Amino acid sequence: MGSKIKVGILGATGAVGQRFVQLLQGHPWFEISVLTASQRNVGRRYGEACKWVLRGDMPAHLRDVVLEEARPGMDCQIVFSALPSGAAREVEQELAAAGYAVCSNASAHRYDDDIPLLIPEVNPEHLALIPVQQARRGWKGFITTNPNCSTTHLVSALHPLHQAFGIRKVFVVTMQAVSGAGYPGVSSMDILDNIVPYIPNEEEKIEQREPHKLLGRLDGERIQPAEIVISAHCNRVPVRNGHLEAVSVECKQRPSLEAIREAWQEYRPLAQQLNLPSAPQPPIVVRSEPDRPQPRMDRMLGQVPGMATVVGRLREDPLFHFKFLVLGHNTVRGAAGGSLLNAELLVAQGYLGAEAAALARVASPV
Repeated sequence: MGSKIKVGILGATGAVGQRFVQLLQGHPWFEISVLTASQRNVGRRYGEACKWVLRGDMPAHLRDVVLEEARPGMDCQIVFSALPSGAAREVEQELAAAGYAVCSNASAHRYDDDIPLLIPEVNPEHLALIPVQQARRGWKGFITTNPNCSTTHLVSALHPLHQAFGIRKVFVVTMQAVSGAGYPGVSSMDILDNIVPYIPNEEEKIEQREPHKLLGRLDGERIQPAEIVISAHCNRVPVRNGHLEAVSVECKQRPSLEAIREAWQEYRPLAQQLNLPSAPQPPIVVRSEPDRPQPRMDRMLGQVPGMATVVGRLREDPLFHFKFLVLGHNTVRGAAGGSLLNAELLVAQGYLGAEAAALARVASPV
């Protein structure tokens, strides 16, 4: 193995693929060795095929990289998948069978019983599903997934509270940025001077699927879903980046506001203990101002900008026990950054072998 672990990006020309490219620049453990694209762009140079939509310029050293087809034979160990869900299912399975570690942002495999849906701070123990997955499917490699962007920061804020107080019910109203719809996303005629009170499948993911799996308990070879009732209203709002969510919570016993703040502020889960390169320190930023968090002001918090979860406006709730606002960057931590942190945890925990884990320890000593 060289000085860094080789990684590939599937769907590198899209908005999430570009975010992977951006976040991997200067990474202490990983270097990009492969970029893939749809069949119509295979064989073209990245600078020709990709319309760069992020702030700043496309990294100059990648402009002449020739785009490949996403199939076995790529020169990398880890692949970050920014593929559309329809394409992701078969491609990710083929690559996992061939021995690649697939860290997917797509929804295609999030709800498979033997595939971890992962937030490193929340449920690192669910990585124990990987040998189960490999044994059942006969794969040399494996797939891990990260959750939907609106779920990521909601569950990140809820996890220390669930640990401390036992959450029973959650009511959440999301105000989701237009970048969550990809590029070019929502028509300007639909979103300017407007709020769109419907995002396909978003409420179902929050109410029925993702938080329950993430906060669930690993029982042998399966996850026992958390017994939490969740009601969600999901809205698209005219904000470029950053999902803001208004959350009301009922616990098994009513905690004090001071105890809630303390649970957030003292929260130091495994990803932070391991000092993973992209893990925000602290994982949850608590704002005390009466008008924060705000997307424009707070979405880029974290030593890797955009990786932190931000909470604020904590107060008592007359219907539930308490309520607060949570904010997070949807295309950084809620998409590409989530997969990146998953890969860092996989390396640190030895799922890419002892040599990769040792390399990581040398590059980022705890």
